[in-house]
Amino acid sequence: MPDKSPLRVGLAGLGAVGLEVAKRLIDGAVPGLTLAAVAVRDADKARRTLPQIGDMIALRTPAALADDCDVVVECLPPALFREVAIAAIDRGRIFMPLSVAQLLENWDLVDRARQKGARILPPTGALIGLDAVRAAAEGDIRSVTMITRKPPGGLEDAPYLLEHNISVANLKAPLKVFDGSARDGARGFPANVNVAAALSLAGIGPDRTRLEIWADPTITRNTHRIEVDADVARFSMTIEGIPSQNPRTGRIVPLSTVAALRALVSELKVGT
Repeated sequence: MPDKSPLRVGLAGLGAVGLEVAKRLIDGAVPGLTLAAVAVRDADKARRTLPQIGDMIALRTPAALADDCDVVVECLPPALFREVAIAAIDRGRIFMPLSVAQLLENWDLVDRARQKGARILPPTGALIGLDAVRAAAEGDIRSVTMITRKPPGGLEDAPYLLEHNISVANLKAPLKVFDGSARDGARGFPANVNVAAALSLAGIGPDRTRLEIWADPTITRNTHRIEVDADVARFSMTIEGIPSQNPRTGRIVPLSTVAALRALVSELKVGT
């Protein structure tokens, strides 16, 4: 049997996450995948970072990225989410969003994907235990709570803090800055708690999933604790992620993205 053609991956954004994913794909970390194209705001900076752009890798606008690619990975600021999402979905591609919070704000994209034959596959990201949550959701989950603690710098300039005039500068002790639903938390902290959106989609939805966010000057890692009460199990999980160059996201996020891409082509996939 002849070998299958590799899946062509397009990256929308080459920030802390996208650049790491790009380098691993270029290095051949995942057989069966090839980095075909990227979409960036600063083309000159991208070429300096990845000399293969313009030669091995096409440079495209976000709207044209799906023309060259079977899989589109979104690593963009929230304001640019919908443009790249619609382009990928309308071409029937696999769309892998990292800005999962934006999916809650653009829920019509799920119906659009159904109509166009596309798939939307958010990676696990900086979270833990989504397999267990998804399994429990096949039964009856009574409650899901997520408690996020981040160094204050990872929360600065979040829309919710600005709207409510909450300062996280010069804190001497942990400060709870949000307590509410995952939907409201994702809306108020769109660059900080995509994990809460992913958790809610794996479980009981963004309105029933509870979220606390703490600015904590006593820690150096992004910490997420999940507590689930279901008819088949009660469990809690904690992950302490090392922040990347961008303090709003963790170093595990690009690796989670690579793992999600690997699952598309691997002969063996472990977990649900």
